[in-house]
This record gives sequence, C-alpha cells and structure tokens, in this order.
Amino acid sequence: MKLSRRQFIQLGGASSALIAVGDQRAPSAAIPLLTKAKWAEETATICPYCAVGCGMIVQTANGKVVNIEGDPDHPINQGALCSKGSALSQLVNSENRITKPMYRAPYASEWQEVEWDWAMDEIAQRVKQTRDANWIERDADGRLVRRTEAIASVGSAALDNEECSLLVKALRSMGLVYIEHQARI
Repeated sequence: MKLSRRQFIQLGGASSALIAVGDQRAPSAAIPLLTKAKWAEETATICPYCAVGCGMIVQTANGKVVNIEGDPDHPINQGALCSKGSALSQLVNSENRITKPMYRAPYASEWQEVEWDWAMDEIAQRVKQTRDANWIERDADGRLVRRTEAIASVGSAALDNEECSLLVKALRSMGLVYIEHQARI
C-alpha cells in the first residue's frame, strides 16, 4: 500500500481516534473480566514498591489476598498501577514467600527460622550494644554532641510523611546522625 504524506497523517489521526474511543464491543470470552468479589473484604492501602505512593484496593478472603487493583479514588494513580504494583498479588500469594523471621548465625551457612519475639529482642539488644560501644558524648572541640556514628538507617519509600516523621524522631532519640531515605537515593 502506497500512502502520500497527507494520507499517512489522516490514517494516523483516524487510528488515534479509534484507540482513544476504545473498543465498545462486548469482551471476548477468551479475556476474563476482572470484577470485584462481593464476598471478599476490601482494604485500601499504598503500594510498597516506590516513592510514588499509588493507592491500591486489596481484597482478602479467609486470610488470603484474592485481588489487588488500583484505587480509582486515589489522587496519585487514579486507579492505574504499574507492572510491579499489578503483580503484587503474585508476590503475596507465593509459596516461596518468607513469613517468619530468618536468622543466620555468624559463620553459619544455613538460615534458620526463629520466633518474632526472639528476633525483635535480638535486634534491640544489638542496636543498644552498638550504640553504647560507639557513643560520642563530646566532639574533638569539646562540644556536647551525644550521638553515635556506628549505626545508619535507610528508610522506606513506602512510608508516608507521618510514618517518616515518627521514624526520624525515634532514630534521632537514639543518637543517629546518618539517616537516609530510599526515595532520595
């Protein structure tokens, strides 16, 4: 087919108009319609992947995630999700997903499953030991600084402003000065 420049532009415009209007025919039987499950409980949440903060609606039933979709009322994404956000239900429902804390002792080659209480206590003890062992009361000029430079924090882009504010206050109260955020890196 040989087109002049004018015919090419006309054909492109007509094609764009058809795409914009969309296909108004009934959907094919081969393409299933994603409809909300009326028997599932809906929870509004935020996508955990990046700093954009897209809104999601997660549907759960019997403790399982049955559907995740974009929240059409959310001001950021208005119902749209990227490929990672759209595939989140596969991550949540994966049989390979780790749901309990895992610990690998120093010089060990294998990970072992531990209880949440043990893991939280162990983390708290190690943070306290590191903080106490590396506490700086005064700097080289004799100024009162009360800090530790042996611990750093990298925050999560999935936290909202209020959660970030609380996290920074907690970290500063422990004397941390090296506080970074994943969305800035």
